[in-house]
Amino acid sequence: MALLGPAEIRDLAELLGIQPTKKLGQNFVIDANTVRRIVKAAGVTATDTVVEIGPGLGSLTLGLLETGAAVVAVEIDKRLAAQLPLTVGELQPDAQLTVVTQDAMRVTELPGDPGILVANLPYNISVPVLLHFLETFRGIRSGLVMVQAEVGQRLAAPPGSKIYGSPSVKAAWFGQWKTSGSVSRQVFWPVPNVDSILVSFSLRETPIGTEEERLATFALVDAAFQQRRKMLRQALAEVLGTSAAASATMGRAGIDPTTRGEQLTVDDFVAIARATG
Repeated sequence: MALLGPAEIRDLAELLGIQPTKKLGQNFVIDANTVRRIVKAAGVTATDTVVEIGPGLGSLTLGLLETGAAVVAVEIDKRLAAQLPLTVGELQPDAQLTVVTQDAMRVTELPGDPGILVANLPYNISVPVLLHFLETFRGIRSGLVMVQAEVGQRLAAPPGSKIYGSPSVKAAWFGQWKTSGSVSRQVFWPVPNVDSILVSFSLRETPIGTEEERLATFALVDAAFQQRRKMLRQALAEVLGTSAAASATMGRAGIDPTTRGEQLTVDDFVAIARATG
């Protein structure tokens, strides 16, 4: 089956009058080998329904559809959303594609109950949009995203590392994450000025806690890493009332109040959230 190459991508962009913008983080994949590598790493099969965020001109979409999977593509740009079914219809006429023309940060319903998420995510909103999908669409059980290398390494970082932070803990709430290889800048048009990386994830079958506990935990995580150099009894004082109250709460959770956020696992933060009651 045909996938899109550099010439086809540029022709489509010209046809639609599209100049890739930094604002929307538009860097289109122009290499078919990279597309097939992503699809293979994501483990997509013919029985899957995949949600793709920001399909753009359809490079990755066609690679996903090539497996026989059904694809639900969420695209904010109306020109791109209108063109995608036409491109797919020409190259893969029997493919199962549904396009949702909406802002990925605001979408709350998807057809087909997708089980896998695969996306080339814009650098500027990659973490927020990823967390929004994991919070909102509980049918998703695994996936793979291509993101800025720095962002991807943070998502997969373990406690205690210098790059471990708020995204690391929040991602860990949902499941396990690992980096799955780097991606050359040359496979994109236009060529970005940052390196990219693949990050794969598998989600927990049973959530760590309730939605209320997730919100309480994430509030603690945000506070801890906004002042990451401070001891937690100080960093969490604003959320828990006072430094003394924070120390008492952490004591009930079995956490040393003099530790710092980067030393705590997601389970530690959950324990503190539960000890506030």
